[in-house]
This record gives sequence, C-alpha cells and structure tokens, in this order.
Amino acid sequence: MTSAVDDYFDDVISRLAALKHDARAAIERAIEAILGVAQADKRVFVFGTGHSHVIAEETHYRAGGLAITVPILTGATTVKDGAVAGTVYERMPGIVAPILERYGVGAGDLLVVVSNSGVNAAPIEAARIGKQVGATVVALTSEDYSRHAAQGRPRIAELADIVLDNGSPPGDAVVAIPGTPLKVGPVSTITGATIINAILVGVAAQLIARGQEAPIYLSAGMEGAAEVNHRLIRRYRDRNPHL
Repeated sequence: MTSAVDDYFDDVISRLAALKHDARAAIERAIEAILGVAQADKRVFVFGTGHSHVIAEETHYRAGGLAITVPILTGATTVKDGAVAGTVYERMPGIVAPILERYGVGAGDLLVVVSNSGVNAAPIEAARIGKQVGATVVALTSEDYSRHAAQGRPRIAELADIVLDNGSPPGDAVVAIPGTPLKVGPVSTITGATIINAILVGVAAQLIARGQEAPIYLSAGMEGAAEVNHRLIRRYRDRNPHL
C-alpha cells in the first residue's frame, strides 16, 4: 500500500473518530427532532445537489435504514444528467421551489439539506423554503468550507435549525500530491453518510426503547425480508415517489 493510500485511510479514520465526539450534540438534537417526526407520522426528506445527492440516496430503501426517509432526487441538480449542467443549475436561483412543491414538504416534516460548501443557491433556497412551510431544517455541511466559500453570501448553517458539521476541509480533498499544489481524496461523502446513518441508528434504537415500531428495511437476501419490506412499501408508497 502506497504512503498516499495510507495517508487517506489515516485521515478518514481520524476524522470519523473526531466526529464521534464533536458531532455528538448535534446528532442527538437531530435524533430527537426525527423522533418527533416519526411519532407524528410525518416524513424526513433529504435533499442535496451534485455529489451531495448521494447522501439522499444512501437513506432511501436501504438495508438497515428507516422507511420514513424520502430522497429528493431530480436529475437537473445532480451529476446524473450532465455534471457540468448540474453545477450550473445548483447555482441558479428559483430552481428548487417547484422541486420541493412536487414532494409536498410541509409543516411537521423534517428536511435535511446536504451541501458541503453550504453556499450554492439551490441548497440555500431549499433551507429557506423548508423554514417557510414549517418543516424542521437540518443542514449537513462543512462549517470550515462554507465559511471559506461564503465571501459574504448566506450559508445553510446560518438558516438551519440544526447544523451537522461533516468536518471536511475547504476543497474537500485531503491528500497532497508531492511536487504539485494538488490534493486528492474527498472525505465529505464518507463523513456525511456516517453522520446520517448514526442519526437513523439512534432514532431506531429510541423508537424500540419506547415500545414503538421502528420501520427498518431488511436486506433482500435475508430471511423474512420480502414480507417486512413489502409491508413497509405498502405503508409508505403514497408518501415516497421513489418506492
């Protein structure tokens, strides 16, 4: 294994270890907020543009995940229908309103807005609309990166009810290539997915501890998965357009 590969593993491991402590208070607040959503039979929406949409997909119909999550997925703001165009769209004011309207985000719901840089127009608009309609808004972002990138612009960390700092540096990449000014090895997807899954783990554990059902999907290869998953799909299909 090359030293650069070692450096990447070491960096990721150290960041995750730090997040276990540094993000704990915000994670606990998010768990409590989602418990309220679950008990009120509302939804947890997850929205991100560019590569941040991966976090939304991570929560959707996931083995060991919760069925109350709804990913907000539209090709225009991701890398799927053209990465260059997606970068333009995520910086274009006005694009998010019709997207959120389609999903019906409303009062009592919770909206996770994922944006590593935290300053592009689409996530800012999503956070503002979420607040306007009465949803609890949770920002999953990099505080360091967003402060670096803001240059006077608003940040989702300033708009959200709860801020989850993924701990990634400005630019996201962490491994320097000797002899060049370049860095490689992004970390925000790893830390972001860990944070969101840690929250959902906490929610599931608390629901069960309180004697309530935790709507957990099973991996399709496990015994009894078809029956459990089909029951959850029937229950949540009319509230999740991606089931």
